[in-house]
Amino acid sequence: TTILFNRTVSGFLFPSQHLDDDTVSGSNWITENNDQPSLSQTTKITRKPYCGYEQQTLSKREQVEQESLLAAIQWPKPPDDKIAFLQSTDPVHSDFVIVKPRGFFKVGDQLEVLVRMKDFQGKPKQYGGDYLQARIHSPLLKAGATGRIVDCHNGLYKVFFTLLWPGEVKVSVTLVHPSEAIQVLLRLREERPDRVYFKSSFKSGRYSETTECNVCLPGDLPVCNFTDLYTGEPWFCYKPRKLSCASRISHAKGGYQKGLLTHEESLFFQSDVNIKRPILSSGPDAVIVKPRAFTAEDPTVSPSGYYYEDHWRPRTHWIHHFNKSDDISKCLQGKVIHLFGDSTIRQWFEYLTSVVPDLVEFNLGSPKNVGPFMSVDLKHNILLKFRCHGPPIRFTTVFSSELRYIANELNGIVGGRNTVVAITIWSHFSTFPVEVYIRRLRNIRRSVIQLLDRSPKTLIIIRTANVQELGPEVSLFNSDWYSLQLDSVMRKMFSGIAVHFVDAWEMSLAHYLPHNLHPKEVIVRNQIDAFLSYVCPLQT
Repeated sequence: TTILFNRTVSGFLFPSQHLDDDTVSGSNWITENNDQPSLSQTTKITRKPYCGYEQQTLSKREQVEQESLLAAIQWPKPPDDKIAFLQSTDPVHSDFVIVKPRGFFKVGDQLEVLVRMKDFQGKPKQYGGDYLQARIHSPLLKAGATGRIVDCHNGLYKVFFTLLWPGEVKVSVTLVHPSEAIQVLLRLREERPDRVYFKSSFKSGRYSETTECNVCLPGDLPVCNFTDLYTGEPWFCYKPRKLSCASRISHAKGGYQKGLLTHEESLFFQSDVNIKRPILSSGPDAVIVKPRAFTAEDPTVSPSGYYYEDHWRPRTHWIHHFNKSDDISKCLQGKVIHLFGDSTIRQWFEYLTSVVPDLVEFNLGSPKNVGPFMSVDLKHNILLKFRCHGPPIRFTTVFSSELRYIANELNGIVGGRNTVVAITIWSHFSTFPVEVYIRRLRNIRRSVIQLLDRSPKTLIIIRTANVQELGPEVSLFNSDWYSLQLDSVMRKMFSGIAVHFVDAWEMSLAHYLPHNLHPKEVIVRNQIDAFLSYVCPLQT
């Protein structure tokens, strides 16, 4: 028999009932903790010194960088910790106005919009910190672009759009979360990094055990230390009762903690009330834009690109639309393409494999949706590979032997002009303090720089984060606000390095389709066009 450990609120494990068949399932580990007045104390007390982000030894330079990154993503706080729901931001009472709605606009001009926030009693808000998303769009032209939002810290927000195509252009503004909800997300990120938990199976002969794992484990129980020897990336599992740590065979998502919010806090996370709700205009919500004979692009102005007739047009470089599979084959001929990251870059693997007829998936016997995966085109000598990033990763089951860190994988690549590397890493880090993410990127960046140093012609592309559909539950684990924070950190850490970006963030936000963690094919196709345009730049 095996013993399953149930975890109580205080962070300690207690044995639960015996299971038959020598196997342990990890489905009923976590008890709901609705009856706890506050979890913050227990989390703070039981955080052991081996918690990765507390014990990092950083060089002076790393310390300075980390502090400046954390300062750059500081978010304004409400004046009081406890704001009643009725005093929180209400998208229905709030509105926006176009500054000079009847002005004369030409392509290339700036459009300014003023957003005025009010609470549920209709009173103007006196402080900022709401998370908004904004875009301009022309549905008939399938055109769209994002706006730049400025928080005036007094309940008013300015949104600036660059008008990039002629015709009737509509403005849309969305409240993603009120400022009061952001404070809850901040608290969860710092105090409850355990709100997504993981598990590993250990096996010897017919006997197996399953225990909980994470970047950091509370309590005084013995642990298996799976910290990576090369990168120092921390990972721990509670030690099985009878088996050795060396008998670990797999890693998997355990589940999501329930009962994380007080009743009052849960009111800030209501789907039809204050999560991704439109803010309407109190006057005209569209302007007419006239063509301009010649527009001089200013690449410093946001946005990075825009949709026109459902095709993405970056503003800083030429893009080529690979409409025929032959064009893709020609572009990738003789290349080895490594895709590293989560399921959002696995979409690239799936898209390319399905669209290019000669690119055939080689069955490696890997678990569905997990990988590693490989496709081969013998005719054009193309090798396409996908591998998921190392833990934390919320995939169903990854074999321990296939758990690899991107930094280590990069160290094993020779590189050269026929080597293409694409990386995305963000979604699975949203439940952890930002320091955990910074460390991961620091390791990847070091390996990227070394790879470019030994093989400067290697092409390295980073796919940014993207927006997704949000409900009360998803918001606590994977909110766009968490993604935005991580994405800002990633862009800063890789600026000034010879890598290229595919701006999946703007490509998902500017499009008319509903937000989706895994964007629909038309958006993926545009991401691939952007990616391939770096691999095979247009000769201009």
